[in-house]
Amino acid sequence: MNEPYYEVVQDFYTSDVKKPMLKETNVWLCTGRSSSSSGVSFSCPHIFLCLSFLCLIGSLLGHPQCLDYGPPFQPPFHLEFCSAYENFGCCDQERDNSIAAKYWDIMDYIDPRGHKLCGTYIKDILCQECSPYAAHLYDAENPRTPLRNLPGLCFEYCSEFHFNCRSAISLLTSDKHIQECCETNKTRFCNLLHLHDEDYCFPNVLKNTALNRNLGSVVEDRKGCLQLCLTEVANGLRNPVLMVHANDHTHRMFVAEQVGVIWVYLPDGSRLEEPFLDIKSIVLATPWIGDERGFLGMAFHPKYKYNGKFYIYYSYMDKNRVEKIRISELKVLASDVNKADPLSERNLLELEEPAANHNGGQLLFGVDGYMYLFTGDGGKAGDPFGKFGNAQNKSALLGKVLRIDVDGRSPDGKPYRIPPDNPFVSDPKARPEVYAYGVRNMWRCAVDRGDTVTKKGRGRIFCGDVGQNRFEEIDIIVKGGNYGWRAKEGFECYDTKLCRNSSLDDILPIFAYGRNVGKSVTGGYVYRGCESPNLNGLYIFGDFMNGRLMALQEEEKTNKWKKQDICIGSRKACAFPGMISSYSKFIISFAEDEAGELYFMSTSYPSAYAPHGSLYKFIDPARRAPPGKCKYKPVPVKTKSKRIPFVQRAKTVLELLNEPSTTKPPKKSSPPTAAIPTVSSKKAKKTPSTKIKASTAKPAPSGKKRQKIKAEAKPHKPKQEEKVAHISRTTPAPPLPKKKSSQLTRTKKLLPKKAARAKEKMEKRRKESR
Repeated sequence: MNEPYYEVVQDFYTSDVKKPMLKETNVWLCTGRSSSSSGVSFSCPHIFLCLSFLCLIGSLLGHPQCLDYGPPFQPPFHLEFCSAYENFGCCDQERDNSIAAKYWDIMDYIDPRGHKLCGTYIKDILCQECSPYAAHLYDAENPRTPLRNLPGLCFEYCSEFHFNCRSAISLLTSDKHIQECCETNKTRFCNLLHLHDEDYCFPNVLKNTALNRNLGSVVEDRKGCLQLCLTEVANGLRNPVLMVHANDHTHRMFVAEQVGVIWVYLPDGSRLEEPFLDIKSIVLATPWIGDERGFLGMAFHPKYKYNGKFYIYYSYMDKNRVEKIRISELKVLASDVNKADPLSERNLLELEEPAANHNGGQLLFGVDGYMYLFTGDGGKAGDPFGKFGNAQNKSALLGKVLRIDVDGRSPDGKPYRIPPDNPFVSDPKARPEVYAYGVRNMWRCAVDRGDTVTKKGRGRIFCGDVGQNRFEEIDIIVKGGNYGWRAKEGFECYDTKLCRNSSLDDILPIFAYGRNVGKSVTGGYVYRGCESPNLNGLYIFGDFMNGRLMALQEEEKTNKWKKQDICIGSRKACAFPGMISSYSKFIISFAEDEAGELYFMSTSYPSAYAPHGSLYKFIDPARRAPPGKCKYKPVPVKTKSKRIPFVQRAKTVLELLNEPSTTKPPKKSSPPTAAIPTVSSKKAKKTPSTKIKASTAKPAPSGKKRQKIKAEAKPHKPKQEEKVAHISRTTPAPPLPKKKSSQLTRTKKLLPKKAARAKEKMEKRRKESR
């Protein structure tokens, strides 16, 4: 995964040609003159607010973008005037009406002959605000530079316009210099409207099949890697293991750290100074890198808005020094909706953990209203517990998907009920809580909201199950299903003898991948948000160890899932305000907010006490929803705690593009696999995270194992960033202040100098344990 890369963004720059900053003009002209040199007569022009023209130096970035610095969209209603862009562009009906009003204001000053001769030119020029490439045409990629008055026109078209309608220039711009010099000088006028990249000038941009063939579709590079962008939402977190919302229309986000602290983030991006819950004194967590124990799961009751109940899943040590997993119910304080009542904890279930790893940790409520719990197989390598292992033993609760009804008690005194349709309620050899079995260590599961229109897929539960030595898998949970472990790993046998005798109806993964792709899966979500329509139906997930982001798309006819890589941070695709070009390497978890937008959490140093974790939001640069469609009004929440404003640490793509070209070139790294972010270490070994694969002892990883992960916690960049060439700049912007973050300093101190030797020792120990 990627380092946030405070270090990366300081050491890795690309340069963009700096455009000269010209003063904005605000002139309303009424010259009262007339010109008939083209046979068209004009009177006093009614002109609108304009900015000065600027000469374009350097190359434009080749991706669709609107004048409001956002991706284009499909207008929700028919465009009456700029109808050429009614299928895809940058104007909604309101903007279209505004442009039409400007057009008719101008035409009021033109005689009938001019209507026929110049009307089409003027309409086309005005309507370029609606073009998907409006930002290129008006030089608006960088919000720091002023807009052009008029769009970039191809020289031949510009010459025709000037020959036939040059007197209309005074109606289209209020710039006195343009009016004085360019009505009589075609070459000067068309040179001012010249674009460095002629592919984007009007009308050539309409004829460019390479640009328009997949316009509005999610962008893919030459290797099929989906080009998405990120915004940084939160930082400074200590191994953020989850983010959940309460589904109470407040649109708050609750982010939990592995140490046992839950923070409240408000819709405006600020965080409350006092945590929602702080039980770090109870939670068993250590500063050792990769220790899986800690606060692992949280879910709000479906009726939380009314009953204030939520549930947590964490590691703890009892008074006899026995390590256990505890699942509890708590309530929010009546006096403060942003504070939980720690004294309200009601213990629902406890499981003894025979080893320190494979603790599972997911809690979620299905569409049926029942709570699903996902437990690990107990740890160590190969599920060595009993004859067939915990996962295949239906009388054990480890290595299972459990389903319970938290709104009641069982006749035998358990603080929950057993759903009557659980698959093994009538099997005397099985625990009635078991819903599915044969799982190894499912790390991060999610319920599919279903298509917003058809509801297709609603209720499916997707999980990432961490493998042993060879395969990682993505599963869809099926009632009563056996997912094969330890007989199978992925699609293949792990325990050959057990596999030979296993049932033929095991539930196979929808997707599995080997060590050439990644080493520790982090399950994700099916995107069902509003802001990025292209992503609807994509299951997006990642790999903890190498920071690889991936997507699965279901083929409706075959019901098979096609995998594609996701590439983040292309400076060409993500040159929007707020977009960043890198992320922290170790992908811990994915999340969705109350509106269905998708996020992920990662850290540059996987220790429960290291404040190097960040929260990122996915953005599709190719297409967005129409303005106003995705707006919502959060229910206001009274806050008693101080609000801490969000301060972004990662540099944006635009900031990197504005860096002076004298900075040192990007560092070279080993070639990435399949166009994904790379790990600095060529032989990144499997290391424990909140979901470690193999351990031989109950204590947390030794110092040697921690050293191995330290060696891998290095800066991480998306592949496409490595290939960006430096472009000289004629007018460089002043360099931004280079402040080394304290986080970066601390991270460097933690990285050992003898990493290679430590890795060799760790690999030897890892092989022995397996």
